[in-house]
Parts: sequence; C-alpha cells; structure tokens
Amino acid sequence: MKSLFLLFTFGIIVFNAKAQSPEMAKATVRYKFSHIRDTTARDKPYTENMILFLGQSSSAYKSYDRKLQDALMKKQIEAQMAEQKGSGNVNIKVTGGKPTTRVEYYQFAATNKLVRKENLITPYLIEEPMPAIAWKVSADTASFGTLLCQKATGHFKGRDYTAWFCPDLPFRAGPWKLNGLPGLIVEAYDTNREVEFKFDGMEQVVPSDKPVEAAEPTPAPGTSVVRFGGPDDNADPNLIALPANAVKTSEKEFNKLQEAMRKDPQAFMAAMGGGGGAIRPATGGGPGGGDRMVRSVVVNNGSPAVINNPLELPEKK
Repeated sequence: MKSLFLLFTFGIIVFNAKAQSPEMAKATVRYKFSHIRDTTARDKPYTENMILFLGQSSSAYKSYDRKLQDALMKKQIEAQMAEQKGSGNVNIKVTGGKPTTRVEYYQFAATNKLVRKENLITPYLIEEPMPAIAWKVSADTASFGTLLCQKATGHFKGRDYTAWFCPDLPFRAGPWKLNGLPGLIVEAYDTNREVEFKFDGMEQVVPSDKPVEAAEPTPAPGTSVVRFGGPDDNADPNLIALPANAVKTSEKEFNKLQEAMRKDPQAFMAAMGGGGGAIRPATGGGPGGGDRMVRSVVVNNGSPAVINNPLELPEKK
C-alpha cells in the first residue's frame, strides 16, 4: 500500500488540457454495492460487485460482475463455435447469469463533467454537470484495510449520505456519482442503509508493455465476429475512454428511446440494425461458399425486479 501512496502523492492532481482524452488507470477500487430496491422485501437487497478505475484526471465506474459474466460468455461462445466448426448454421446457446448493471459513469474532474454511458443496442452518452455535493467534513476517522479515512456527510439525490474518504489518495472521485471530497471516497452509505458502497479492496494497475488497441480487429475471411461485453469495450479494460462509436444525446431523447424499446423491443431492435451486433454473420464460411449464419439464444434467469425505492429519490419540497 505504501507504493500506492508514493504513486499518487506526486503529480496526481495536475490536469492536462485534454482532460477527456483516453488515459490508463493508475489504480482500481472494488466496492460491494447494496441497494434495497423493494421496501416490501428489505431482507433481500440487490447486490453487485462494482469497480472504479482511477486515472490522473478521470475515473470510470462499472460493474465488475458484468465483466466476469462477459468473460464467461466469451468462453461459452468460443467453445461452441469450435465444436460446430464447418457447419453451415451455428447454433449458440449462452446461459445468462444474474442481471447486472449496464450503466457506466465517467467523471472528468478537470472539466467538471459527468458522462453516463447507456446501451440500447447502440451505446449512448448522456452528459451532465458534475454533482456539487455540500459535504461537511468531521474529525472522525476510521480505517478500511490499510487506508486511514475521514468522515464526511452530505445530501445528494434525495438521500443523506455518510462518506469515508482517504486524504492520502488525492482523487476527488468515488463510486457512482459521488465525488468532491479532498481524497478518494472509499466507502459510503445513506442514513437508512438502503444504499451502500462498501470498500472491497484497492489495487495498483501495472502498466502493460503492449500497445493499447481500442478498435476491434478485422476478422479473417470466412470467420464470424462474436462480440461480448458490448460493442464498445476497449481492448484493454484499464483504459479509461469514452467509446468513439457512441451517440451523444440528451436525457429527454434517451428517455424517448427507452420508452420505444419498452413498448416494442423487436421493432426497436430491427430499426437499430438487428440483434445489436452481438453476433454477426460472415460470408464464405458455409458449405459451397455461402453465408455462415450464427444464431444465439440467451437465457436470462429470474423475473423483472420490483423497484419502488430507486437509487435517486425526488427531493422533498
């Protein structure tokens, strides 16, 4: 942990002009996220493992569980394609895990911007001002692992939060949309413990000698391209970068798209270009040089969740 302190003590808060340019993460922080979505079942909160990628001037908050599920999906697809090699029609069945968070949050402290990435087949970017939370810092301290943290309280999105931040790690970032303290937010929870971000470890990112390639490789003739983890994931998971192929939109327009998909998912997918690019056909792979069609069946376990207690609550007047 001393190496982390040394790494972040020098130059970490010096921002360059290209604040939203891609940059490599210097460290990752894992959180155990818990949210009581259904107040009639308080003993069954929604839980998920999340990860925060910390760069010199930016951060990215994503689902760690989704990354693990995407890796498992890749193995399932590769194994089934290998077994069915040479056949004209490849039938692939992917077993779905538990639902995970598809939304990702990018904080750019230098330009005071927060960007939310959502996927509706196509990735969309919704930009908003960085939340301004009026934190009140107290003298109370607590340790999380080897990190000595200080207490702060603040009101945000209808909830009163307690946050523990580490002044020795001079990032003004934190999980989800939380930010603005003179140090990394290590743990946070609201008054009723309906929302919790519990610290689950921190690791320094070891720089790779290999060049980072954000673009998807060109497939060889006669092969099928199988995408997993979204059509915009970077080749290096430690690269903090907004997807170049994403569509910038407003909150209002994105809500219209969500409503259209909810009303008629099949028509929406057809209008957006088919199956969302998850699995595409490639020519020349079938018998006689015809098209080699790949079909996918994704099994999602569980029923839709009941949410009567959203993460963001309306402010009381």
